[in-house]
Amino acid sequence: QVQPVESGGGLVQAGDSLRLSCAASERTVGRLSMGWFRQAPGKEREFVASIRWSTGGTTYADSVKGRFTISRGNAKNTVYLQMNSLKPEDTAVYYCAARVGTLRSATQDYPYWGQGTQVTVSS
Repeated sequence: QVQPVESGGGLVQAGDSLRLSCAASERTVGRLSMGWFRQAPGKEREFVASIRWSTGGTTYADSVKGRFTISRGNAKNTVYLQMNSLKPEDTAVYYCAARVGTLRSATQDYPYWGQGTQVTVSS
C-alpha cells in the first residue's frame, strides 16, 4: 500500500520560493512514478510535475517549466517540488500522488493520493 504524505506548504509573497516534500510509504519506490498536482478554488485538479523513481526522468506542465523542479531526495522514499518565482496564480492545494509504472500526467492514472498541502501566494 502506497500512502503519500505531503508537507511544506504555506503563505509566501510573489517571487518567493517554497519547497514541498512528499514521503511515500512504499518500501520499493523503485517501481513508482510520483506526481504533483494542484487544485485552485473552483477549478479542476491539474498536473504540475512527475518523476519516475528508477530513472529520474521528469515531466512538467508548461505553466511551471523553468520555475518548478521535481526531484528525488536523499531521504528514503521522498520526492520534492522546488517552487521558485512563485506567482499568485500558483495558489492552490498541492497534492502528491503515486502510481506503479511509467510517467503519466492525468489524474486518473494515479491511484494513490496524499491529503494535500495549501500553498498561498500573495501579490
